[in-house]
Amino acid sequence: MGNYNQTSTDFILLGLFPSSRNGLFLFILIVFIFLMALVGNLSMILLIFLDIRLHKPMYILLSQLSLMDLNYISTTVPKMAYDFLLANKSISIIGCGIQSFFFLTMACAEGLLLASMAYDRYVAICFPLHYPIRISKRVCILMITGSWIMGSINSCAHTTYILSIPYCQSRAINHFFCDVTVMLTIACIDTTVYEYTVFLSTTLFLLLPFIGIAFSYGRVLLAVYRMNSAEGKKKAYSTCSTHLTVVSFYYAPFVYTYLRPRFLRTPTEDKVLAVFYIILTPMLNPIIYSLRNKEVIGALRRVTQRISSLKM
Repeated sequence: MGNYNQTSTDFILLGLFPSSRNGLFLFILIVFIFLMALVGNLSMILLIFLDIRLHKPMYILLSQLSLMDLNYISTTVPKMAYDFLLANKSISIIGCGIQSFFFLTMACAEGLLLASMAYDRYVAICFPLHYPIRISKRVCILMITGSWIMGSINSCAHTTYILSIPYCQSRAINHFFCDVTVMLTIACIDTTVYEYTVFLSTTLFLLLPFIGIAFSYGRVLLAVYRMNSAEGKKKAYSTCSTHLTVVSFYYAPFVYTYLRPRFLRTPTEDKVLAVFYIILTPMLNPIIYSLRNKEVIGALRRVTQRISSLKM
């Protein structure tokens, strides 16, 4: 990192890809995953918008998840690819602030939205008669708006702090994006008190929602266990286990990264864990939540037929 000492106010992102054939292979793989996430999430948003039968709270929440994933992965991967192709790793302090703001907003908002989606399924399965009242379109909009607003407020507070503190001569950030916790390692002041606020934010926006999701799915599985239909049980168990796997892919690396003390963290481990919640999850979400859903498959057929008839 000493090679990157400079008098410029720009930061240097050391990146994810090593300068070797392995780096090129990893670059191609991540760009491919990015394109899959882009197509998958855009398709979901358009499909839910175009098919009126999907204008239900569950799918409105799902469309917002796709929108967040789209913004989430677009905040980091294009810049990472640009740096690798042009060998230009610098990023201005304003650019770093913007990237950090959008990353933190999407991270917190998605954490809250996933909890809302789990609550939606919990009410639908455990209290089906109360579902139209408990999860009305108004409640759905409130959950979505609350996720965006709370994510933005939390992000604004953290971004303002990292833009206001002084940094040492070495401005090399050993990561592939402007992660606030990594930026603290090159700060020229004691950031111990601020690190407690990071711990608090992680607990409120990630750990508690994950506990809520685990509780919701636990109640769902209990309700499914009491079902008489063997086929219904099998389908519900399959769906719940798949959803919990994807949710764990998002929350577990995130919580593990941000709740650990700084002295227990290593740059390589942080980057590997970040790949799970920044790159892999946005690709997996549209596949797991949508393509395994019969209503979504049916909507895809109807929209495809409608477009085909228009062409004819």
